[in-house]
Amino acid sequence: MGHTSKDSKQLLTRIRRIKGQAGALEKALEEDSDCSAILQQIAAIRGAVNGLMAQVLEGHIREHLGADDITPQERAEDVDQVVAALRSYLK
Repeated sequence: MGHTSKDSKQLLTRIRRIKGQAGALEKALEEDSDCSAILQQIAAIRGAVNGLMAQVLEGHIREHLGADDITPQERAEDVDQVVAALRSYLK
């Protein structure tokens, strides 16, 4: 995937932020923190993962579905892949 290679630094920064947030959540649970703080951390992680998904999905759509040099069959296969990924993500 060319678009993930081009954006790898930014994507890795997002991943590291998510890892940090997950670590903070684990620590909060181990320390028996207040429920509202735990819920807030879960919401932050969810938002970060949603942002990551949106960035990768946008890159995929622009790179693959927006390309002028692909056949209708390749475009249909790419659409099927995006739909499958979205269905899996939204479960």
